[in-house]
Amino acid sequence: MLAQTDYEKPLLWVQDRMAILESGRIYPPGLWPRGESPELIHVEARDAKLALWAMEEGLRCSGLSGVIGELWGDPAALDFTATRRLAVAAERSGVPCWLVRLAGTANLSGARMRWRIASSPSIVNPLDPRAPGSSAWDAELFRARGHQPGRWSIACEADTFHLVATAGGGALAENERRRA
Repeated sequence: MLAQTDYEKPLLWVQDRMAILESGRIYPPGLWPRGESPELIHVEARDAKLALWAMEEGLRCSGLSGVIGELWGDPAALDFTATRRLAVAAERSGVPCWLVRLAGTANLSGARMRWRIASSPSIVNPLDPRAPGSSAWDAELFRARGHQPGRWSIACEADTFHLVATAGGGALAENERRRA
């Protein structure tokens, strides 16, 4: 996700109050490899309605490398109209937008791609099999325009992410390989 950001421009990260209370504030040094971090603008919004407003305003600014929003649960303000407004604003400005829904349920959305991300058991530590290894996640693309749904395993080793398609889940990876 952050690999798509232009490090010459600042990144806007918006969190609503409940997202901060339940999952914590972001830790900028942990987001990028050493020496490659863009300027970060962090907004703490009182509620989901204000967070969505801040995201939409940020998407109108082509001087940003991207907009990330974190919302907790299923707030009433997050309806189809709100997600559609974000998608249209992102398309008009060319600024990428990611909406992270923590503890939310899948419902109607105007998003172009919808993912479900969950943690997976860590990779075995090569020095001690009983010690925690590198991080791993299970990623499922369950709805997207122009892409087949699929499921992948993502592993992080030495600041590099590896994407491995699971059985029947390689459609997006094949599509992406053709573009490169």
